Amino acid sequence: MNPFCTFMASTAGRIARVVAGIALVALGLLVIKGTVGIIVAVVGLVPLMAGLFDFCVFAPLFGCPLSGPKIRAGE
Repeated sequence: MNPFCTFMASTAGRIARVVAGIALVALGLLVIKGTVGIIVAVVGLVPLMAGLFDFCVFAPLFGCPLSGPKIRAGE
């Protein structure tokens, strides 16, 4: 299994995705503002939701399953 996929499926990886997502949403809405800020906030929802719902959008690029539980199981 790819080390990147393994890390992203771990608890630390999920927390990192949630924190990154929250940071991007906050940055977009509170700092950048305007249309670009809204775009950054919407992009930030991707890692936030991925961390909350336990999937990794980049895992298929490394030949791993999309689902966190499947990655942890070694499938």
